[in-house]
Amino acid sequence: MFTTVRYFIKTSIIFLIVGLLSGLFLLLAKYYFGFGYSQQIITAHTHIILIGSVMMMIMGVALWFFPRAEKTDKRYNPDLISIVYWVLMLSTSARFVLQFLSAFYSDDLIVLLITASSVLQVLSIALFFYSMWGRIRAVGSQYREAKGEKF
Repeated sequence: MFTTVRYFIKTSIIFLIVGLLSGLFLLLAKYYFGFGYSQQIITAHTHIILIGSVMMMIMGVALWFFPRAEKTDKRYNPDLISIVYWVLMLSTSARFVLQFLSAFYSDDLIVLLITASSVLQVLSIALFFYSMWGRIRAVGSQYREAKGEKF
């Protein structure tokens, strides 16, 4: 397992822990402290788990398991994948913190930064799969399928 894969997977686990803790905060706030919670915290909680944990895990495992890029593949670029990791990790972290803060502070700057971090998340995920597109291919299984083997 190479470095970038480990970054994706370990970051995914950290985001899962943050998501679980924010979920615990939601539970405690509602049932034990009685002050409820805002939709912004629910959004932050859901987003850190779905994008931060699940999506980054999928991306890390895809990077690890998919066949190597062919030498003629012009889209796959390990440096781009590394940049995508950093942009996605930082924008997801920023979105979580900013979304959480927006539950307590109403500020146009926070809304603008949430939007910017969301755009960066979308772009980084799109770039990742654009780069990985050529690695999503059959490697040997097409021959077994041609002979009638079912999977």
